[in-house]
This record gives sequence, structure tokens and C-alpha cells, in this order.
Amino acid sequence: MSTTEVPRIITSRFDYEDSFTLARYEATGGYQALRKALGMAPSAVADEVKSASLLGRGGAGFPAGVKWGLAPAEVWPRYLVVNGDESEPGTYKDRLLMELDPHQLIEGVLLACYAIGCGQAFLYVRGEMPLAQERIATALNDAYAAGYIGRNILGSDFSVDVVLSWGAGAYIVGEETALIESLEGNRGMPRLKPPYFPAAKGLYMQPTIVNNVETLSNLPWIVSNGGEAFAAFGAETSRGTRMFAVSGHVKTPGVFEVEYGVTTFRDLIFSPQYGGGIRNDNAIKAFIPGGASAPWFFEEHLDLPLEKVTVDRAGSMLGSGAIVVMDETTDAVKACLRLVRFFSRESCGKCTPCREGTTWLEKILQRILDGYGRPSDLALLMDVCDNISPGIAWPPKQTTICPLGPSAVSPIASAIERFRPEFDARITQAEQTRISVPVAFPKAVTHA
Repeated sequence: MSTTEVPRIITSRFDYEDSFTLARYEATGGYQALRKALGMAPSAVADEVKSASLLGRGGAGFPAGVKWGLAPAEVWPRYLVVNGDESEPGTYKDRLLMELDPHQLIEGVLLACYAIGCGQAFLYVRGEMPLAQERIATALNDAYAAGYIGRNILGSDFSVDVVLSWGAGAYIVGEETALIESLEGNRGMPRLKPPYFPAAKGLYMQPTIVNNVETLSNLPWIVSNGGEAFAAFGAETSRGTRMFAVSGHVKTPGVFEVEYGVTTFRDLIFSPQYGGGIRNDNAIKAFIPGGASAPWFFEEHLDLPLEKVTVDRAGSMLGSGAIVVMDETTDAVKACLRLVRFFSRESCGKCTPCREGTTWLEKILQRILDGYGRPSDLALLMDVCDNISPGIAWPPKQTTICPLGPSAVSPIASAIERFRPEFDARITQAEQTRISVPVAFPKAVTHA
């Protein structure tokens, strides 16, 4: 195992007890990137982000600079929406950024607004994150008072208003169009794309750029140090650093900022400075590389680098940056049910294959675990999966508007393909139990 020495670009203030305050942020170089940007043309700021090759850190991994360029020219107003609805199981990196360094995020929002030409930004935070909401609200008030947000920022012609909003706890609003629906006061359900691509028809049917919390938190460092300096770290297709949340059966779970595309899964899980190895020194059974919606990886994948292209080719994704480790004592059937139950209950119900299919997947798995499994259940599970995601391949095809439905397919396809004997054993045991237990018929009632 080897780890690389790189600067902590977005977690450098985490070591301070007052990392979330304006005083600490200013004392550690905060808002200097904003001052620098105001002396540049907006297009020059956008060019720095493009040269940094900053990939989105929310799941899809789309280049941020390219996304900014999708908004149609000379169409106003346009909006920036910050996706802080981090709800994927095992994912908690954005929460730490919002709680421990909210001013870094706010400065990133201001830089993005300046580059894109937005006068209004919306910061949408997950409903179950009260501390993040409180810290961001305080930071916004302090930034307004200091002249970093509002009219004629720092004496310039640049003016921005930033609105804090939060959801009611729905996972589905992590999908950008569902988030926009929620911001508009509607029930959070995804929109069809096309025609509702946010960059063209987003919030209030105006051009809207939706960026993830971690993505925007990188901008102050990029503007201060230059896009090329950022691109000097990481792999050719995955530049800079990235945060990963490591949880599950590791000795030291936590969030770690590592060099993107260079560090391997083995480094992150076993290195003493990161995951520290498997609990009780057990063997690893499987791990999820990018949040609950990602297909599972196994021991043979440990030496893959944390690089988007490489992981995609191997049949999964880095997604939300959540690595969940399962050791040899894990019951694969139970683990599968736990994940499928989440997606079943978080389905918004708009698409029939997702609404009905995820519910049936949960019911069938629960039946197997309860000891009532049938020999036909595994084929039935895969058939329902195929109706949600035709071909059960990766990247997934889908019969739904958004990827939530196919997300429920990933754990089932992974578990059955790798651990089918565990499923078969439960079904066989259930059959033997039913055969060995005699059926008690009621006695005939005789009448005098």
C-alpha cells in the first residue's frame, strides 16, 4: 500500500475547533479568491475551472466547467442551485463540508455565480441536517454583514442574493430536477429530460446550473492557485483531490480527502491513516464503491485506483463517494434487503416500474429471509429487475424518469451473481422446514 502526499484542498480547516466561523475563514485566506475573481473577467474565472478539469462530485461526474457552458447565451435571469440534499446511504462528506466549513462553500457559490452570470443562488440542504442548516444560516448572515454577499460586493458591480432552503427528508430530491420542483414549492418528483434539462429549462423555467456542495467547495482553491495547479494532482481523467466516506466493517470509519485517480481502494480501506483495515482482522467479502446505488465490488477490485473511468469500465461507479465495506461475516441476503428497502421506501411513485417494482423486490427478499422463499423467487427477482432496468447491465438502461429504480437493481444483481449459494441455501432450508413440519388439519366436527 502507498499513499500520496497532496495538500488538503477542501478539508484543511477541519482541524480547527472554530472552522465554521467567519473569523477563522478570513484568517486562513478566506474570501481572497473572491477578491481576486472580481479583478478578472467572468469568462476568465470559468476558464480556470475548465483548465482544472474539475469533475462534479455529486455522482454523475460531469465536468463542472462544461456544465456551466450549457446555459444558453443572453437568456436572463439564470440561477445557481446548490445540491446539498446528501441522502445516499453511507454518504456524509457534504454534510461535513456544510457543518465545518460553510464559508468555503459560500465563497464557491459566489465564484460560480460570478463566472456564470447569476444574480440569485439557492442553497438546498437536506432536511435531516439541522446543524448544517444552522451553520450555513449563520455564515450567510455574517457574509452579508461583511459585504461578501448582497449588492455591489466589495465595491464592485457584482451583486448576488443567496437563499437558504431545506427539504423535508426525501431522497428523491437529490435528483436535480426533483430538487428544482421542491424549490418551486411542488412535490419533489423528477422532470422528463428532454425537454427539462436544467441548463435550458430549470428553476422557474429559466436556465439553471445545479452543482454539488463538494464541487463548489473546490472553487476558492482553484481560483486562488490556478486551474493548472489543481490539475497537477490526480490522474489524467480524474484531477485534483476528492473526499470519500468510508464506513461499514473497517476499524476507523471516516471521511478522507485523497488524491483523485491515484489512491486505490486498498489504500483507502487498509491504510492506517484511512480505514485502518477490516474489523477484527476479518477477510473482506464485498464493498460498495460509490454509494448504495452502485454495483458491488469484491476482493479482486481492491487495487483499482479511485478513478472515474477505471471504475466505470470495471462495472460500477464512484458515484457519491461512499465506500461501504462488508466483511466475511456479512449476510449477503440481509445486506441486499437493507439497501433495496431504502430505495423502495424512497421512491416518489411517479414511475410505475419503480413504484411497483421496488416494492415487489423488497417483499420477495423479505419472504426469503422470513423462511418462506420459493425456488422460483430468484428468477422472479431478476425478472422484476429486468422490467425496471432492461438487460440488468451497467451502465443501466431504465424504464423510469430518474435512476432511482435502477439503483434498487444494483444490490440484487451484485448479490445474486456473486453469492447465489447463500440465497439458494435460505430457500432450500425453507423448503425442508415446510416439508418436515406436518400440517395440522382441523378435526371433523360431528353432530349428535
